Amino acid sequence: MRILVIEDEHKTAEYLRKGLSEQGYSVEVAHNGEDGLHLAETGGYEAIILDGMLPRLDGVVVLERLRRNHATPVIMLTARDAVEDRLRGLGAGADDYLVKPFSFLELLARLHNVTRRNHAEQSVGVTIADLHVDLIGRRAMRGGRPLNLTAKEYGVLAVLARRRGQIVSKTILMESVWGINFDTDTNIVEVTVKRLRAKLDQVGQSRLLHTLRGMGYVLEDQNGQPT
Repeated sequence: MRILVIEDEHKTAEYLRKGLSEQGYSVEVAHNGEDGLHLAETGGYEAIILDGMLPRLDGVVVLERLRRNHATPVIMLTARDAVEDRLRGLGAGADDYLVKPFSFLELLARLHNVTRRNHAEQSVGVTIADLHVDLIGRRAMRGGRPLNLTAKEYGVLAVLARRRGQIVSKTILMESVWGINFDTDTNIVEVTVKRLRAKLDQVGQSRLLHTLRGMGYVLEDQNGQPT
């Protein structure tokens, strides 16, 4: 499980990195709000531990911007214990809140809870704008309109939906939908994505399926221009 720690106090950041790594997590660290927001939006993390007071971009601002398109679980850490500070963080979209100094065991317990809750929600279905993907019934609807998808088209959509807001590479799609030993020289991923996009993003609807050249694909509502 990949975790992002956004913490400007180097001693605290290293303490978290070491402790979480010892628990089997893959940990990346950012020491300011701008770098942290960039990683949070592009890194595909399972959870984020976010300090409330950061240089270059305040932690609450980072969270507010992240929540425009991303639902990654966030635990806020802060030295401020006032009720209004906690309400501000939770109101911005934090999943949980810990005041410094904190117990590492308590942090682990809360991290487990927010990631478990997020996985449970995603195991049932994912909603992005007016798109709903039923992960149990293996169906998808957009604006109340059923999408008539092939098995592979649905497979690609389900992978992207589970990682909504995260860049998913062609390799991950091939391994997830066609199998790990799939021929990497074929363009079947591009062809399937093209067919899926034609059914998903019809004329007059905002574009949800985006291609990032050289990187992969992302499913999110960017409030872009209609297709």
